[in-house]
Amino acid sequence: MDLLEKHKGLAERHALMQALGVETIGVTMEKILSPTRALINGRETILAGTNNYMGITFDPSCIEAGRRALAEQGTGTTGSRIANGTYALHRELENELSRFLNRDHVITFSTGYQANLGMLAGLAGPQDTIFLDADSHASIYDGCTLSGARLIRFRHNSAADLEKRLARHDGEGGRLVVLEGIYSMFGDRPPLDEFVDVKRRHDFALLVDEAHSTGVLGEHGRGLADEAGLEDEVDFIIGTFSKSFGAIGGFGASNHPDFEFIRYATRAYMFTASPSPASIATTLQAVRVLDARPELRDSLRRNSARLHTGLRDIGLELCCDEVSPVIAVRVRDEPSTVIMWDALLKAGVYVNLALPPGTPNNTCLLRCSVSAAHSEQDIDTIISLFAKVVAGAAGDAAASA
Repeated sequence: MDLLEKHKGLAERHALMQALGVETIGVTMEKILSPTRALINGRETILAGTNNYMGITFDPSCIEAGRRALAEQGTGTTGSRIANGTYALHRELENELSRFLNRDHVITFSTGYQANLGMLAGLAGPQDTIFLDADSHASIYDGCTLSGARLIRFRHNSAADLEKRLARHDGEGGRLVVLEGIYSMFGDRPPLDEFVDVKRRHDFALLVDEAHSTGVLGEHGRGLADEAGLEDEVDFIIGTFSKSFGAIGGFGASNHPDFEFIRYATRAYMFTASPSPASIATTLQAVRVLDARPELRDSLRRNSARLHTGLRDIGLELCCDEVSPVIAVRVRDEPSTVIMWDALLKAGVYVNLALPPGTPNNTCLLRCSVSAAHSEQDIDTIISLFAKVVAGAAGDAAASA
């Protein structure tokens, strides 16, 4: 049997999209003009699907920090953190993150994906049980699989369902509950206080993946636990540098006194090259920028509220009533979603096309992510194009039904 035969269904699905006259794979940013603009197919396009929440990818101080590190320390480390790949910059970033996150220990990883693989596989083993929100990110599921732990899923955002499953659990070993600060597809967030109440009645460790909420939520920009005033109740956090920090990489953080030993117990940290000096330097400066400029969070909140209200007011079905930088529009079926996504792109706005099985409940989505760098005019243009392309098409379909 051909090893790639198993992917025939993917090829057929792609062919169906091409038959609609749409190429959904591999949109190319021909030239990046700013945090919110790029040339796509030769046209200047508003970027509304990049997760560039703080809009600091072109921050002059971050660019200069990266340029200086590149010139002084070279293009890469050529080794892992446990070999020759720990530079002074890596330690400096971990110390700066420790201060920013108000956590005793921080470990950085080469990507956010590896942070989830490394943290989950390092924390849990075959004798342990991980309780996982059903809508968790694919990288979390992969980390759970790599750990070898028993996996028990609970209903999305339901502390009550988690408690039922904890009460029925009779396994030995440790118990780890995993949540996300903001869920990446719908933009909703868990009721952290309810989960903490369950934690106080049961014996488990709590981990929150703050990938989409670091820099976004909380008085200090530390994420959901910061916003809820429950940081002391969260044992471990995971985050990424590829969103609010505008770079690449990831981290795990904790106050646990033995947390540092994860460095020597997780393959995602031990057996990959460490992040390049330029990447670490830009991230380090980005942490300082976010810390010094809380007004970026204010701009992001205003822009998110403006887009959320505007899309709702034109009659679109949003996946979450609570405002966040992730705003997902639900569409009735896959062909309609593909056609609308392509029409939006041709009209001058890029959003994410999100289709099953990568979405909760087999939902078809047009997913927007808002940036602090968007202007009010950008937001209004996005709303206007959605009204023309998506709301108009939905109305036509309803009328013909």
